[in-house]
Amino acid sequence: MYKNLYVKILPLLVVLISTILNAVELNWEHNYNKALIQAQKEKKSIYLFIGADKCKYCKKFKEQTLSNKKLIEDMKKKYVLIYMSRDQHKIPTKFEQYGVPRHYFLNSYGDIIADTQGFQDISWWRDTLDEVKFIKEEK
Repeated sequence: MYKNLYVKILPLLVVLISTILNAVELNWEHNYNKALIQAQKEKKSIYLFIGADKCKYCKKFKEQTLSNKKLIEDMKKKYVLIYMSRDQHKIPTKFEQYGVPRHYFLNSYGDIIADTQGFQDISWWRDTLDEVKFIKEEK
């Protein structure tokens, strides 16, 4: 009786444990003012991702693009990461919150360097990051 239970549960536990071990921790900040302070302290730029709770493209972006461990490690070196849901967080009025997912790249003082919107797969997102880097170097 217990043998059948173990046979059914064991594969689920293996999948769950491997998912947890391979998960990339994003540690999103949700408070804009705290992110500004952190960015200035760490001398980093800011990546602001504005989404919505029931946005299928926001979910797709998180699951397909932001699940790439190497990508996230690279982003965390250069950016303070902020996620704000228009359904849960107080988004500063200078940012458009409709047409999500919306992506803003800011300097450490909150000035907009670049922005874009929509779902982007990993290769498109890497191109976006390269373009933002180029824009920052030009300023």
